[in-house]
Amino acid sequence: MLRSSIASIFLLVSTSAFAACPEFLNHSMRKLHSKEEVNFCQAFGNKPMLIVNTASHCGYTPQFEGLEALHKKYKDEGLVVLGFASDDFRQEAQDEASAAKVCYVNYGVTFTMIAPSHVKGEQANPVFQSLNEQSRAPGWNFNKYLVDASGRVIQHFGSNTRPDSKVLEQAIESLL
Repeated sequence: MLRSSIASIFLLVSTSAFAACPEFLNHSMRKLHSKEEVNFCQAFGNKPMLIVNTASHCGYTPQFEGLEALHKKYKDEGLVVLGFASDDFRQEAQDEASAAKVCYVNYGVTFTMIAPSHVKGEQANPVFQSLNEQSRAPGWNFNKYLVDASGRVIQHFGSNTRPDSKVLEQAIESLL
Protein backbone atom coordinates (compact mmCIF):
# COMPACT_ATOMS: atom_id res chain seq x y z
CA MET A 1 0.00 0.00 0.00
CA LEU A 2 2.83 2.41 0.90
CA ARG A 3 4.61 1.64 -2.38
CA SER A 4 1.41 2.34 -4.30
CA SER A 5 0.90 5.64 -2.46
CA ILE A 6 4.47 6.73 -3.13
CA ALA A 7 4.11 5.86 -6.81
CA SER A 8 0.86 7.84 -6.98
CA ILE A 9 2.46 10.86 -5.34
CA PHE A 10 5.45 10.67 -7.69
CA LEU A 11 3.14 10.45 -10.71
CA LEU A 12 1.08 13.41 -9.47
CA VAL A 13 4.19 15.54 -8.85
CA SER A 14 5.73 14.55 -12.21
CA THR A 15 2.52 15.20 -14.10
CA SER A 16 1.89 18.58 -12.52
CA ALA A 17 5.50 19.68 -13.09
CA PHE A 18 5.21 18.55 -16.73
CA ALA A 19 1.87 20.34 -17.10
CA ALA A 20 3.33 23.57 -15.67
CA CYS A 21 6.00 23.59 -18.34
CA PRO A 22 5.47 26.28 -21.01
CA GLU A 23 3.99 24.94 -24.24
CA PHE A 24 6.97 26.07 -26.32
CA LEU A 25 9.21 23.76 -24.29
CA ASN A 26 6.84 20.82 -24.56
CA HIS A 27 8.76 19.45 -27.55
CA SER A 28 11.44 16.90 -28.21
CA MET A 29 14.40 17.56 -30.45
CA ARG A 30 17.41 15.48 -31.34
CA LYS A 31 20.74 16.12 -29.67
CA LEU A 32 23.68 17.12 -31.84
CA HIS A 33 25.28 14.15 -33.64
CA SER A 34 23.10 11.66 -31.76
CA LYS A 35 19.97 9.60 -32.21
CA GLU A 36 18.91 10.57 -28.69
CA GLU A 37 16.08 13.06 -28.33
CA VAL A 38 15.53 15.38 -25.42
CA ASN A 39 12.12 16.58 -24.28
CA PHE A 40 12.72 20.05 -22.92
CA CYS A 41 9.93 19.87 -20.33
CA GLN A 42 11.08 16.54 -18.96
CA ALA A 43 14.76 17.47 -18.94
CA PHE A 44 14.66 21.17 -18.07
CA GLY A 45 11.11 22.07 -17.03
CA ASN A 46 10.82 24.64 -14.27
CA LYS A 47 14.50 25.60 -14.49
CA PRO A 48 16.05 28.88 -15.57
CA MET A 49 17.87 28.62 -18.89
CA LEU A 50 20.41 30.36 -21.04
CA ILE A 51 19.45 29.44 -24.60
CA VAL A 52 21.95 30.19 -27.38
CA ASN A 53 21.90 29.82 -31.16
CA THR A 54 25.30 28.53 -32.24
CA ALA A 55 27.42 27.81 -35.30
CA SER A 56 30.70 25.93 -35.51
CA HIS A 57 32.41 28.13 -38.13
CA CYS A 58 31.72 31.63 -36.88
CA GLY A 59 33.94 34.35 -35.49
CA TYR A 60 31.97 33.96 -32.24
CA THR A 61 32.52 30.18 -32.03
CA PRO A 62 35.16 30.61 -29.26
CA GLN A 63 32.23 31.67 -27.04
CA PHE A 64 31.61 27.94 -26.56
CA GLU A 65 34.43 28.05 -24.00
CA GLY A 66 32.70 30.77 -21.98
CA LEU A 67 29.30 29.10 -22.28
CA GLU A 68 30.82 25.90 -20.90
CA ALA A 69 32.33 27.90 -18.02
CA LEU A 70 28.87 29.36 -17.24
CA HIS A 71 27.38 25.87 -17.38
CA LYS A 72 29.93 24.55 -14.88
CA LYS A 73 29.66 27.58 -12.61
CA TYR A 74 25.85 27.72 -12.37
CA LYS A 75 24.53 24.21 -13.08
CA ASP A 76 24.41 23.32 -9.38
CA GLU A 77 22.29 26.42 -8.80
CA GLY A 78 19.83 25.18 -11.42
CA LEU A 79 20.81 27.09 -14.58
CA VAL A 80 20.54 25.11 -17.81
CA VAL A 81 22.72 26.16 -20.74
CA LEU A 82 21.16 24.93 -23.96
CA GLY A 83 22.75 25.35 -27.39
CA PHE A 84 20.88 25.18 -30.70
CA ALA A 85 23.14 24.61 -33.69
CA SER A 86 21.86 26.43 -36.76
CA ASP A 87 22.95 27.17 -40.29
CA ASP A 88 20.58 30.14 -40.65
CA PHE A 89 23.61 32.41 -41.05
CA ARG A 90 25.52 29.94 -43.23
CA GLN A 91 28.27 29.26 -40.72
CA GLU A 92 27.43 25.80 -39.41
CA ALA A 93 29.42 22.75 -40.48
CA GLN A 94 27.84 20.84 -43.35
CA ASP A 95 27.81 17.61 -41.36
CA GLU A 96 26.95 17.04 -37.72
CA ALA A 97 30.12 15.06 -37.02
CA SER A 98 32.20 18.15 -37.79
CA ALA A 99 29.93 20.41 -35.74
CA ALA A 100 30.08 17.95 -32.84
CA LYS A 101 33.87 17.85 -33.01
CA VAL A 102 34.03 21.64 -32.72
CA CYS A 103 31.69 21.63 -29.71
CA TYR A 104 32.74 18.53 -27.81
CA VAL A 105 36.40 18.08 -28.75
CA ASN A 106 37.69 21.58 -29.51
CA TYR A 107 35.76 23.38 -26.75
CA GLY A 108 34.89 20.61 -24.28
CA VAL A 109 31.16 21.36 -24.29
CA THR A 110 29.20 19.25 -21.81
CA PHE A 111 25.93 21.22 -21.84
CA THR A 112 23.14 20.00 -24.11
CA MET A 113 23.54 20.84 -27.78
CA ILE A 114 20.64 20.37 -30.18
CA ALA A 115 21.01 19.19 -33.79
CA PRO A 116 20.89 21.94 -36.42
CA SER A 117 17.53 23.62 -36.91
CA HIS A 118 16.20 27.00 -37.91
CA VAL A 119 16.19 29.75 -35.29
CA LYS A 120 14.61 32.59 -37.27
CA GLY A 121 11.78 33.09 -39.70
CA GLU A 122 8.72 30.96 -40.29
CA GLN A 123 10.77 27.74 -40.15
CA ALA A 124 12.20 28.47 -36.68
CA ASN A 125 11.93 25.56 -34.27
CA PRO A 126 9.19 25.92 -31.60
CA VAL A 127 11.60 27.08 -28.91
CA PHE A 128 12.99 29.90 -31.03
CA GLN A 129 9.53 30.80 -32.35
CA SER A 130 8.57 31.64 -28.78
CA LEU A 131 11.88 33.34 -27.93
CA ASN A 132 11.55 35.46 -31.07
CA GLU A 133 7.97 36.45 -30.17
CA GLN A 134 8.94 37.30 -26.59
CA SER A 135 12.09 39.17 -27.50
CA ARG A 136 13.60 39.35 -30.97
CA ALA A 137 14.97 36.94 -33.53
CA PRO A 138 18.71 36.44 -33.56
CA GLY A 139 20.47 38.71 -36.00
CA TRP A 140 23.53 36.48 -36.01
CA ASN A 141 25.01 33.46 -34.25
CA PHE A 142 25.52 33.31 -30.49
CA ASN A 143 22.52 35.34 -29.36
CA LYS A 144 21.76 34.52 -25.74
CA TYR A 145 18.29 34.39 -24.21
CA LEU A 146 18.05 34.32 -20.43
CA VAL A 147 14.76 32.59 -19.60
CA ASP A 148 13.20 32.22 -16.16
CA ALA A 149 11.79 28.97 -14.77
CA SER A 150 8.31 29.81 -16.11
CA GLY A 151 9.63 30.19 -19.67
CA ARG A 152 9.61 33.99 -19.84
CA VAL A 153 12.52 35.73 -21.57
CA ILE A 154 14.16 37.93 -18.94
CA GLN A 155 16.81 39.42 -21.18
CA HIS A 156 18.27 39.04 -24.67
CA PHE A 157 22.00 39.42 -25.27
CA GLY A 158 23.43 39.82 -28.75
CA SER A 159 26.42 38.10 -30.28
CA ASN A 160 28.85 40.73 -28.98
CA THR A 161 27.97 39.97 -25.36
CA ARG A 162 30.59 37.48 -24.29
CA PRO A 163 29.61 34.72 -21.85
CA ASP A 164 32.14 36.08 -19.33
CA SER A 165 30.72 39.63 -19.46
CA LYS A 166 29.74 41.20 -16.15
CA VAL A 167 26.31 42.20 -17.47
CA LEU A 168 25.42 38.61 -18.42
CA GLU A 169 26.75 37.14 -15.17
CA GLN A 170 24.86 39.76 -13.13
CA ALA A 171 21.64 38.95 -15.00
CA ILE A 172 22.15 35.22 -14.36
CA GLU A 173 22.90 35.78 -10.67
CA SER A 174 19.84 37.99 -10.21
CA LEU A 175 17.71 35.31 -11.87
CA LEU A 176 19.06 32.56 -9.67
